[in-house]
Amino acid sequence: MNTLDIIQSRRAGRALVFIALFCAASARADVKLPAVFSDRMVLQAAAAVAVWGWAEAGEAVTVSISGQSISTRAGADGRWKVKLDKLKPSGESQTLTVKGKNSLTVKDVLIGEVWLASGQSNMEMQLKGLHGAVDRADEEIAAAKFPQIRMFVHDTPFDIYALAVPPSEPLVDRPGQWRVCSPQTAAEFSAIGYFFARDLHRQLGVPVGILSAPVGGTPIEAWATLEAQQAVPAFRLLLDDWQKRTANFEPEREQKDFLDKKRVWLKQRAVATKKGETAPKAPSPYKNLQVMRPGGLFNGVIAPLAPYTIRGCIWYQGERNAAGPFSGLYGAQLRTLIADWRVRWGDEFYFAWFQLPRFGKEQRLPSEPTGWGVAVRDEMRKTLSVPHTGMAITIDLGGEKDGHPTNKADFAARLSPLVLHDVYAKNIPIRSGPLFRTAQRDGDKMVLTFDHASGIKAPAGELQGFAIAGSDQKFVWARARIDGGKVVLWSESVQEPAAVRYGWAANPKCNLINGAGLPASPFRTDDWK
Repeated sequence: MNTLDIIQSRRAGRALVFIALFCAASARADVKLPAVFSDRMVLQAAAAVAVWGWAEAGEAVTVSISGQSISTRAGADGRWKVKLDKLKPSGESQTLTVKGKNSLTVKDVLIGEVWLASGQSNMEMQLKGLHGAVDRADEEIAAAKFPQIRMFVHDTPFDIYALAVPPSEPLVDRPGQWRVCSPQTAAEFSAIGYFFARDLHRQLGVPVGILSAPVGGTPIEAWATLEAQQAVPAFRLLLDDWQKRTANFEPEREQKDFLDKKRVWLKQRAVATKKGETAPKAPSPYKNLQVMRPGGLFNGVIAPLAPYTIRGCIWYQGERNAAGPFSGLYGAQLRTLIADWRVRWGDEFYFAWFQLPRFGKEQRLPSEPTGWGVAVRDEMRKTLSVPHTGMAITIDLGGEKDGHPTNKADFAARLSPLVLHDVYAKNIPIRSGPLFRTAQRDGDKMVLTFDHASGIKAPAGELQGFAIAGSDQKFVWARARIDGGKVVLWSESVQEPAAVRYGWAANPKCNLINGAGLPASPFRTDDWK
């Protein structure tokens, strides 16, 4: 047995011990609910709501709320689960009761719309606190008087700079609490989660609950089950790479090594500064690779929430996957995650994500395919082929140094119209920026069509961001004009055009928008490496 096997075996053992102790404690305590079923929660309206928990094997359990009661019995493993009949939206405080040999009461329950919000640091970023502050933070917090908006937050979030390691098996529960939105609590809310919930609440007039489940700095492979990823042959090299990277990685040892190196570096820097010399390069910061490993955050963050009934999921992630040899896998990874989570929930819920905004140095060449986020953005666009999904195009909302853009309300405003149209059937004619549909050669020109193209234009001056190439695969800047709702491209140096790219750089020069002022997504028509 190698080191990785030993580590995994020990962790699996600890997880099994935890589950065994949990079930034993549940049996002694009679009926028990997971943390997500607690005071101030929001239950999903107009859906068969799942309620589950633990009790003594064979114990009769009855769940009651809003005039209905449903009974079941705990299985041999002590687990029980019911599905409530569809509940009507209600902003009036209600009580959920669960009765077995003992009785549990969950107070101040609202019924409305529930969404899962997950991803990495840009979803984790708070209105004011973690990762900085949003635009007009104090003003936003003071105005956050929305008692019908609630957010569930785990008590001890994982952190790539800390020592805690996600379990090797899915957790059955994890401590957390629902928080009511107010000026006293809103500062610590996920900013994207808050602004999205506010948009829905204002438009729908019903309570909105957000299950907040992000962890900063983490790759997408941490969020899908390892089982689902192992079933995809294209992921073999990526999974092998993670196995090698984590085989001998012990967080305590690695953190101590970093702190030792940092102390030495601080002394060296002080000496260099005193002598007027260039300081040595700082050591690479400690990062807990075990938090990022495939499947870990599904086990530690998502599993305790499934299958809490939700309307859908919003996802802001991809920065960690935006560069490197595996960035081209992102579309397959996102499709795998969506399918995996839908299976775990037993529901084809709506899944929407934020396409990565611009970041880094401004584009200089017509095509910069190795730029940060280029492949991931396009893989996100192509994942729209998955039914019941949506993507907010945000290419214009970032900047050269905005690793954590502060205009989070603008980001939410790009996603909310999609959700309101697709999920809630609101009449929003232009809800997305232009999305590439077709490219057809016409002599020495290429003619492009787009979805969501009503009123396409450049906000000022000429269209920018288009590159064109012949079969030699050498891209040059293209001239562009709009003709009858289509974009026509050409270049005097390309007589037989074969491919087009748009916004193909980390921080691209691109300015195609539609009549609603929404930007077009970057895209390419070729599959050249």
